Amino acid sequence: MTYENILADFQNGITTITINRPDKLNALNKATIQDLHDALDEANKDANTKVIIVTGSGEKAFVAGADISEFAHFNVVNGGKLAAKGQELLFDFVENLSTPVIAAVNGFALGGGLELAMACHFRVASDNARMGLPETSLGVIPGYGGTQRLPQLVGKGRAMELVMTAGMIDANQALAYGLVNHVTVQEELLPLAEKIASKIMRNSSVAIQGAIKAVNANFKDGVDGYQVEIDEFGNCFGTEDFTEGTTAFLEKRKADFLGK
Repeated sequence: MTYENILADFQNGITTITINRPDKLNALNKATIQDLHDALDEANKDANTKVIIVTGSGEKAFVAGADISEFAHFNVVNGGKLAAKGQELLFDFVENLSTPVIAAVNGFALGGGLELAMACHFRVASDNARMGLPETSLGVIPGYGGTQRLPQLVGKGRAMELVMTAGMIDANQALAYGLVNHVTVQEELLPLAEKIASKIMRNSSVAIQGAIKAVNANFKDGVDGYQVEIDEFGNCFGTEDFTEGTTAFLEKRKADFLGK
């Protein structure tokens, strides 16, 4: 599939999706959000793709925010629809993908960019990364899940400060907050993400799918995460991967998982 605003590349079980609007610091407009949805959906349905990495083109920005020119004239109704559609099409969609998604944050991740990174299953960052939710400086609040996911990751007090001050934190502070898992130099960012992806790919993809569902359930209102865990744990016993994994362990060899 051909995309207008992103690049998608598959190699060795990994699909790397690169947001490619460097002249706009990879800002998210409607077309880019649609491209990302389509590329993520395609990769998720591809049995050969075991891990997805999302990053930005160039060295300055992962995503510097949303394209403000698209919604500066919106009214109350249009603003609400913008947030609802974006969350459905991209941000909630990413979070609930069955294929692991790693955000490789290279440079600025602001507003919708940080919200996209937070929707991914976890994040690694280059040492020049800067992250924040500056929406209150524009007279609006984060609308793509930022007020929900940031407190989950860094705690209520830190999230409140970042949202209220519209400030930025650097990569090392993001690491200390638990917002990112690892920080490295720019040229090692994708190799690091790929190294982690290779470790993920050694394990059962069907078990990982169940784990994603169970972990996400803990953050959903009205959902008993423990019951989801029990259900997904039980489901594993009906898979070929469970048979292979336990047999390989007992035979003292490496498992050869088929993802079934």
